Amino acid sequence: MESEFQNFIKVWITVIISLCYSYTIGKYFSKPTKRFVLILPVVSLFLYLPLNLHSPHLGGTTAFFIAWLANFKLLLFCFHKGPLSSDPNISLPLFVAVSCLPIKISKNSSQTTQTHDPKLKNGFVNYAIKGILVAVMVRGYDYSDRMNPNLIPVLYAFHVYFLLEIILAVTAFLARAILGIELEPQFNEPYLSTSLQDFWGHRWNLMVTSILRPTVYEPTRFIFTRFIGRTWATLPAVFGTFVVSAVMHELMFYYLGRVKPTGDISVFFLLHGFCLTAEIALKKALNGRWRLPGLVSGFLTVGFVLTTGFWLFFPKFVQYKIDVKAFEDYAALGAIVKNASESVVHFWKSR
Repeated sequence: MESEFQNFIKVWITVIISLCYSYTIGKYFSKPTKRFVLILPVVSLFLYLPLNLHSPHLGGTTAFFIAWLANFKLLLFCFHKGPLSSDPNISLPLFVAVSCLPIKISKNSSQTTQTHDPKLKNGFVNYAIKGILVAVMVRGYDYSDRMNPNLIPVLYAFHVYFLLEIILAVTAFLARAILGIELEPQFNEPYLSTSLQDFWGHRWNLMVTSILRPTVYEPTRFIFTRFIGRTWATLPAVFGTFVVSAVMHELMFYYLGRVKPTGDISVFFLLHGFCLTAEIALKKALNGRWRLPGLVSGFLTVGFVLTTGFWLFFPKFVQYKIDVKAFEDYAALGAIVKNASESVVHFWKSR
C-alpha cells in the first residue's frame, strides 16, 4: 500500500503540472486547432496515468477524475466551451480544480456559505449516516458466506451509491473550503426518480450529465436537426450520449479490474439509452395527454434501474474481483489507523 500511495502522489503531481501547462496554452493560443494539437498529449497522458494505480479507491477515483472528466473538459476548453471557458479570467488554482474534480460552480457562488446554514448541517448529518452505513456494510461482508447470494449485489448497489456520494461530497467540501466557492450537488435523491429521463438527466451523477451534454448530446442533436428537425433530433442525441457513456464506463471498469471487457456494462447503458429514447418518443407522441401516477412511474423506474443493475452492472464487481481489491484497501487503511493510534498512545505514555 505504501508504494501505491507513492504512485498516487506521483500521478497527481503529473496531473497538476499538465493542467498548469494546459492553462498556459489557453492564455497564449486562442485558435481551437492549435489548442487541440497542443493539449492532445495531455489527454493521452491522462488516459495512461490511471494504469499506474491498482487500488479501486485511489485508482478508480483518479481514472474517473482525469481520464473522463478532465479529458472531456479539456477538449471542450480547446474549442472555447465548457466550464473552463465560462470565465476568461479564471485563476490557475480554480482552473486546476474545475478541470480534474467533479465540481460545478453554482450560479450563486458569490454568496458565502454560512456554517450555521441548516442545509449545510442537514447535509453533514446525511453524509455522516451514509458513512456509517458504508462502514457497517464493509463489516457485514465478513459474514457474506452466511448471506443469501442474491443479497450481495444489493449491498454492492447501496455501497457504490453511498461511496460515490461521500467521495463527491468530500471533494466539494474541500473545494469550498480551499477555494471559497459554492458548488452544486452531484446527486439529487435518485431513489425518488419518476422516470428514466428524471433519473439520468436530473438526479444521478449530475457532473457526468453536465459534461456529456456539451460534448456529445448537443453536437449530435445539432447534426441530426438538419435531417429530422429539432424536435426528433433529441432521440439520436440521447442514444448517442449513452453510447459514449457505455464506452467510458467500460474504460473505467478496465482501470478497476484490468480485465478484458465482457460487454455487459455496454449492454446496460445501451439498454437504458434505448429505453430512455423510447420513453422520450412516447412522451412527445402523447404530448402530455396521458401520464402514469408519480408513485407508479417511480416504482417502475427505480425497479428497472435496480433490476438491470443487478443483472448487468453490479456482478462485474465480483467477476473482475474489484470487491476483493476494495477489501484489501479497507484492511490496509485499518492497519494504518491502528498503527497511528498505537503510536499516539505510545507517545503520550512516554511523556
